[in-house]
Amino acid sequence: MKQKFSYHQTKKFTHLVNDYLSNSDDIHNFYNRYPSLENFSAQWEEKSNHKIDRKTLVEVLNDQNQALTLSPLTKYNINSLLKEDTFSVTTGHQLCLFTGPLYFVYKIISTINLVEELKEKYPENNFVPVFWMASEDHDFYEVNHIHLFGKKIEWNSGQKGAVGRMSLEGVESVLYDLDKLLGAGENANHLSLLFRNAYLNHDNLADASRFLVNALFGKYGLVILDGDDIRLKKQFISIIKKDVLFQGFFETISKCTQDLAKEYKTQAFVRDINFFHLSDGGRKHLEGEVLESEIDSYPENFSPNVLMRPLYQEMLLPNLAYVGGAAEVAYWMQLKTTFEQEQIPFPILVLRSSILWMEQKQVNKWQNLGFDLADLFLDEHQLHQQYVGRHTNLNLTQELTGLKKVFEQILSKTTDKGLQTSVLAEQQKQLNSFEKLEKKLLKSEKKKHEDALNQITQLKAKLFPNNSLQERYDNFIPFYLKHGENFIEILQKELSPLDAKFVILSPQ
Repeated sequence: MKQKFSYHQTKKFTHLVNDYLSNSDDIHNFYNRYPSLENFSAQWEEKSNHKIDRKTLVEVLNDQNQALTLSPLTKYNINSLLKEDTFSVTTGHQLCLFTGPLYFVYKIISTINLVEELKEKYPENNFVPVFWMASEDHDFYEVNHIHLFGKKIEWNSGQKGAVGRMSLEGVESVLYDLDKLLGAGENANHLSLLFRNAYLNHDNLADASRFLVNALFGKYGLVILDGDDIRLKKQFISIIKKDVLFQGFFETISKCTQDLAKEYKTQAFVRDINFFHLSDGGRKHLEGEVLESEIDSYPENFSPNVLMRPLYQEMLLPNLAYVGGAAEVAYWMQLKTTFEQEQIPFPILVLRSSILWMEQKQVNKWQNLGFDLADLFLDEHQLHQQYVGRHTNLNLTQELTGLKKVFEQILSKTTDKGLQTSVLAEQQKQLNSFEKLEKKLLKSEKKKHEDALNQITQLKAKLFPNNSLQERYDNFIPFYLKHGENFIEILQKELSPLDAKFVILSPQ
């Protein structure tokens, strides 16, 4: 079963995202081309005029992936990037332990599926799905845990700096805790072995994450790239100098951000300098004077922040589109004029597919309670009110109308201002009493339907943990335990990011 809804209907997405997907005139100035299949031909014509060092790119990819068992399609995709008629579609994410929240998986599947649509529409070219590993990110506490079966599985480490460079010391105890939750069975054993091969047989989190992502998605031709490489950073030296030595982006980004903020909430804070100093001991904001010779000699020590990373990516890749979440779409839009300033083609921004995964028994229970799937987006109080309203005769609208008419008649019988004031005061007193009585009656009716209301509460909590979308909290493991590799195959079959709809999905 698959049912689709507008993002606006879910009440979970920002004004910016809703306007972007509806192609509103208010937001046109902050992106290049709307994400439609037809617009990609103009996008690659523009990108074709932007020089990419394809030879170095392929050399780096082959080196970074040489320890992996690559699928024939991934090998082909890497080598095809040497050709001028091959373009990429990219997504990226932090190196979350065990892949982190579900949307990690959804981003990659969205990218793979968009590539397949492009291949079908434009067979004269080749298109490659790329996963950009955010290995230089230093927010360890955003990547060190997952939520699983009501528990938080967490890796504790005192390490600092770029997470991709962190050793995997201490992960073995996390795997032990995870195994206890996985239980027995073929799918559980497969995941346990996969995670152990990833996190116990590699030296750092970047290598472990590369292995895991390739194991899950390699058969679809996914190419994995780590920007933490001196050969790639050398290509970025001119941008590093412009930002670090001259603060050459602050004014442009600030102006675009201010214009965007007139109508929408902006995502990323704009700084004078948008690079960190990267070393094995940490990733810190640049302080003090930086010499031009240091940038020339050690570009690998300069790490782009959230607003420079998009420029870095687009300088390196023959990229047509970036597939991201709502927050990513928002901060990319802060950079539209910066891309124009640097004469780098601004990619098509594609909102990743967003899914609520329901098991069939959950669908059945929800419908047996008398609700449509669209009602899932109502809050718990509204759902309780609806349920009680459908299962009781407690509707005092007629009585309330009658009470108001009584006081209207009394008011019509006098012109004395003082008496009218007294009548109105008494009316308000009676209305307040009526409201209290109605609440007591409703509370009494709720008690009669306590079991059903508890079912509503429990289902909402399960499907919207912490009152957020499932994909922002839950990990893929429970779904993989139940469905095995079919879980990913179902997603690959059912999702189309250009469709721009929120999907409720339930396997048969």
